[in-house]
Amino acid sequence: MAQELPSDGGVVIGEDGIARCPWCTGSADYVTYHDQEWGRPVRGDTAIFERICLEAFQSGLSWLTILRKRPAFRTAFAQFDPRAVAQFNSSDVDRLMDDAGIVRNRRKIEATIGNARAVVSLLDDEGDGALDALFWSFAPSPLPRRPRSIADVASATDGSRDLSARLKAIGLAWVGPTTMYAAMQACGVVNDHLSGCAAPGD
Repeated sequence: MAQELPSDGGVVIGEDGIARCPWCTGSADYVTYHDQEWGRPVRGDTAIFERICLEAFQSGLSWLTILRKRPAFRTAFAQFDPRAVAQFNSSDVDRLMDDAGIVRNRRKIEATIGNARAVVSLLDDEGDGALDALFWSFAPSPLPRRPRSIADVASATDGSRDLSARLKAIGLAWVGPTTMYAAMQACGVVNDHLSGCAAPGD
C-alpha cells in the first residue's frame, strides 16, 4: 500500500502518490479510515458515545480489529444510542458474550452499559448535546502545530487527562487518559495528522 517507511517517522508517499501518516500503511481499511474519518470533526451525543465505547474496546487490541468489527458492534449495541444501551440487562450481557462479531470481554461490555446509563443521566440533567459539549470543551485553544513525525505524537495530554477525570466523575469507566486521547484524535478534537499529510488540516 505504500513505499518504504521513512526513517524519520514522517509522512509516507503511497503508491497513489498521496502523502499520509505512516500508521495507516499496509491496510486498505486503515487507508480509508485515515483518509475519510480519522481527525475529522465528529459531533453529536450518539456519535461521541460510540467513539468512547469503541476506543474502550480497543484497549489492548489493534484498532484494525475494532474497525473491521464496527458494523457488528453497531448492530449489537443498538447503533450506540445511549438510551437504548442503558436499558440492556444481564440477558443482553449474555447475548453479547455469545456474539462472535464483537470483542467478547465481559468487563468492557458491562462498562459500556454502565457508561450508557451515566450518559443518559448527564443528558437528563443537562439536556441533549451535553455529552458532545463536554467532550469538545477539552479541545485545545489555540490548536497546537501539527506533529512532524510519529515520535512527536503524544499518547496522552493534559487535556485528555482532564477529560478522563471529568468522565470518571460522572460515572464512566474504561476512559483513561490514553484511551481518551485516542478518542480525541479520532473525533478531530485534536489534529494529529502529520505535517505534510494530505488529509484535511486545521
